[in-house]
Amino acid sequence: MQTVNLGIVAHVDAGKTSLTERLLYDTGVIERLGSVDAGTTRTDTGEIERRRGITIRSAVTAFAVRDRQVNLLDTPGHSDFVAEVERALGVLDAAVLVLSAVEGVQPHSRRIMRVLRSLGLPTLIFVNKIDRMGARTDELVADVRRLLTPAVVPLGTVHAPGTPAAAFRLHHPRYDPSAAHRLAEALAAHDDHLLAALVDDLPPDPDRIDQALRTQVAAGQVHPLLFGSALSGAGVPELLDTIATVLPASPPAEPEPRARVFAIVRDPSGERVAYLRSYGGQLRARQRIVAYRREPDGRTTATRARITRLDVVDATTDQAAPTRLCAGQIARVAGLTGVRLGDQLGSPAGLDGRSYFPAPTVEAVVRPRDPARTLALHAALLDIADTDPFLETRVAPDGGTSVLLYGEVQREVLAATLAEAYGIEAEFGPVRLMHVERPTGTGTAVEIIGHGFFGTVDFRVEPGSGVDYRLEVELGSLPLAFHKAIEVATRAALDQGRHGWPVTDIRVTLTHSGYWSPITTAGHFRDLAPYVLMQALAEAGTRVFEPCRRFEAEVPADRLGPVTSYLSRLGARIDGTDDSAAGWRVGGVLPARLEPQAQRFLPDLSSGEGLWSSVPGGDRLVSGDPPRRPRTDGNPFDRVEYLRFLAQPRHRH
Repeated sequence: MQTVNLGIVAHVDAGKTSLTERLLYDTGVIERLGSVDAGTTRTDTGEIERRRGITIRSAVTAFAVRDRQVNLLDTPGHSDFVAEVERALGVLDAAVLVLSAVEGVQPHSRRIMRVLRSLGLPTLIFVNKIDRMGARTDELVADVRRLLTPAVVPLGTVHAPGTPAAAFRLHHPRYDPSAAHRLAEALAAHDDHLLAALVDDLPPDPDRIDQALRTQVAAGQVHPLLFGSALSGAGVPELLDTIATVLPASPPAEPEPRARVFAIVRDPSGERVAYLRSYGGQLRARQRIVAYRREPDGRTTATRARITRLDVVDATTDQAAPTRLCAGQIARVAGLTGVRLGDQLGSPAGLDGRSYFPAPTVEAVVRPRDPARTLALHAALLDIADTDPFLETRVAPDGGTSVLLYGEVQREVLAATLAEAYGIEAEFGPVRLMHVERPTGTGTAVEIIGHGFFGTVDFRVEPGSGVDYRLEVELGSLPLAFHKAIEVATRAALDQGRHGWPVTDIRVTLTHSGYWSPITTAGHFRDLAPYVLMQALAEAGTRVFEPCRRFEAEVPADRLGPVTSYLSRLGARIDGTDDSAAGWRVGGVLPARLEPQAQRFLPDLSSGEGLWSSVPGGDRLVSGDPPRRPRTDGNPFDRVEYLRFLAQPRHRH
């Protein structure tokens, strides 16, 4: 049986989880349809998910259609949980992007589609809710072509849209000459045989059309579009037929074992369970395996792990569940202590460390209502961060813990998780936007052994890409543990630059080093390296950059001038305007701190008819005096002086 790992992705409230439920029902996996509102769906298993009616964690289930097993990943739709979507995309063979026939193409849908296209991932588009009042068809297809991709291929037509009797009819090129001609026109750009038939005014060959459709979908060159309703079931049999016949199956097995970790959860007993997708070889329970990880600096590291339990996700019920994980399959695995999201078992092939969605830009300090539970709160947040690589934590000056978040919904879910899973009632302080620092030039600093220190460290810092740590000394100039201590301490110190913000796009080079044996320890270098680094950074100088939002504002035609004028005065960069069904769409980039003001004034400027949407949009240089981020060390002295205080060997015990 072939395997297809299929992701369901969408903007929140497009009906993604309801569609997953309908697919499971129509293929006989479940006997009764669950409800998102009632909290009875198969994939939203968490209590918080059921109560709020949203998907927070990616869930995996399976069904069989024709000769295929489809491993279905239901991903979150809310942009606050975009990290879950990113991890799922890395292990998919194909995706179904769900849109609402009423709300249409929304900002998060556009962001997801850009990533899907950049990955070349085979993608179907399913327009849901055709039975709701206000459902659109031809107009929505035009929006999809303009806002998502011009390479969209509608595979049928909708009858009675916007009514309970709405239905979708699939047009097969073998029985519908007009449909064959439309498909041939859409596919001819990548198929010379179909193009030649159109030029010669010959009837296109249906078999050639089927073959071209499968080939181009597999290459991510075209995207079939279907309509339907998850609630009524309209269009779902046609969607299943397309999944079975058009989408590509998992690629052939690789000769050596390779499996990627794309999710980590805690089961009801508290045991840590990892979800793996296999690309080759076999894995089984009690097997020892090497786990590979791509570090932020680009290095690949390896650790050994042992599988204690392995449960393969399986759609069959008439035979024993598989006991070995083979290529294309997904399994729940226990026992992988120390393995993190994105790690690969068996082989480092394909580890690129890329991130397709921006990191969170909002920081908030969380404190327990009971001060005696401060340490327990910090431990709980570290435990949660183990399953979410974008949830960064640090100790705040007052003993609280700061966390990086995507938005308000994620904050509310985090508070509920702390209360229900860990028994900690927590309070979140005001949020602040995260800035970053970048070096403006080159700086050097050195501390020599014997001048009050038990080691020598000489750094050169200069602009780079990401955080790039290099050596200009021989690797054998220090014990390996000392080199490791310097690098780890250096990376940790870059969490706070001269103005307190994380430093990025920097190259740090260790140019000289030395130690006294047997007096010097790795701890001396852990204290000394940040002190020297901050001196070099002070000489190089840094500039602070603030986060921005890429926005779209839809306004009436007669209000375009006032809106663009106001946004420009506010500090927005207008990238362009184009006409829409509602008037004009204005796009551009605005500092995130100014977005609330723009949203507040938009109704007055647009006669109450303006619509605003935005997604993260990079950063820009702060003009004037840059804001400072509160230090985490809680010391009243300048950070360089405080680090020097720590680096002095006489203060070590």
